[in-house]
Amino acid sequence: MRSPIAYAPRSGPLGDTGAVAATLFLLAPAAIAFAFSSPVVLAGAGAAAALAGTLAGAGRAVVSAIRWAAALAVVIVAVNALASQRGDTILVRGWELPLLGGIDVSAEALAEGGVLALRIAVVLVAFAVHTACVDPDRLLRLVRPLARRSALTATLIVRMAPLAARDHARLREAASLRGPAAAPVDRPAMARRLVAGALDRAISSAATLELRGYGLASSRERRAPRRRGRHDRRFAACGAAMLAIAAAGWALGIGGFEAYPLVSLDLRPATLALAASIPILAATPFVPDRVATGAGGARARRRGEAAHA
Repeated sequence: MRSPIAYAPRSGPLGDTGAVAATLFLLAPAAIAFAFSSPVVLAGAGAAAALAGTLAGAGRAVVSAIRWAAALAVVIVAVNALASQRGDTILVRGWELPLLGGIDVSAEALAEGGVLALRIAVVLVAFAVHTACVDPDRLLRLVRPLARRSALTATLIVRMAPLAARDHARLREAASLRGPAAAPVDRPAMARRLVAGALDRAISSAATLELRGYGLASSRERRAPRRRGRHDRRFAACGAAMLAIAAAGWALGIGGFEAYPLVSLDLRPATLALAASIPILAATPFVPDRVATGAGGARARRRGEAAHA
């Protein structure tokens, strides 16, 4: 069973894009999520990340990240509702907890927790699509000239994370096939087995790399030529455009949100335009070349026919 976030070569424009341009494009929604607190803008950034993953063929990664985010959202909203004793709209009053005293649940605390959960969901979806679509070897090869050992460590971590997810799926499937008379396998036991397997794999990998001389610094290291994809400029331009309009909106005060003492949400046309432009820019690089150049090609053919006439 293959992990949904494991990297796999994919056909299409994003699969033919270099690591730098793809990273700039896919992580732009995550950067926007960190910069804004408005649910409208966060929804636009989340739609951009999910749309990019779906068009790139990483729909399973998007669905898996949304499931993780939904589970985390319940915890985040509940913890924020209990921990944040602010807000004027009290929904539940008078809970008495030991050492904490009276606990009130306000609508503003729930709204703030929902915004935090939405931000985490956008970041999870963006990074899940990035992990599934961008070749980690090509990305970490760019870092190797600057930090050889760190790049090697990051490469091992990236490669072993999908293996750990695959081991978890296999162990869970094996535990379900043990029969009704067998003792159930609880989460601590599953975690111990996963950690033990990961440590054994790490020791074997480290020994193999040491035997092959990866720990020795070479003075004449041959640098592999950087692969440039056919759509690098398109994806890099759209990623930079998303960051540019988000920076301009942040500087102009667009997309404001305040949870306390009352919920205040900016719904001006500028905010709605900013939120709508982010998924539009995310879908633009996936427009086929024949559609993007159809009008220009038709004009060129008409000019050629007129010249021959």
